Amino acid sequence: MVKEQKIEMQGVVTELLKNAMFRVRLENGIEILAYSSGSIRRNRIRILQNDKVRVVLSTYDTSKGIITYRGM
Repeated sequence: MVKEQKIEMQGVVTELLKNAMFRVRLENGIEILAYSSGSIRRNRIRILQNDKVRVVLSTYDTSKGIITYRGM
């Protein structure tokens, strides 16, 4: 079986929310809800407003994503 395919995009954090969640505007103009990945939490990497991030989206629900990388 093939694993679920994921979409990787660049974006900018527009709003900081509770529980390590963020509102991110993607490069194509769509705004999504994203949370930080486990490695970012584990290494205590801070994500601030207007930071450029890499977001991974599922093909099933493109309104939510996981932030996997900060700064570019």
